[in-house]
Amino acid sequence: MRRPCRIALLLVLVAASSGCSSVEPWVKPYERQYFADIVMSAERDPVAAAYLNHVFEAREGARGATGSHGGGCGCN
Repeated sequence: MRRPCRIALLLVLVAASSGCSSVEPWVKPYERQYFADIVMSAERDPVAAAYLNHVFEAREGARGATGSHGGGCGCN
């Protein structure tokens, strides 16, 4: 009685775990353009976030790889 239950449980676990693995990616390359949409941005106010990032870079005296322009002096 216990052996058929174990086999059934094993089959259910194998069937459930096989659905998690897939060879093809979930997001197709042509669908990745939607992740760059302005709606997908995490900031509530992108202008204020860009300004605060600029102030932070000027305060640190270094420029990060965030795409902002100007030097570390804060004059730009």
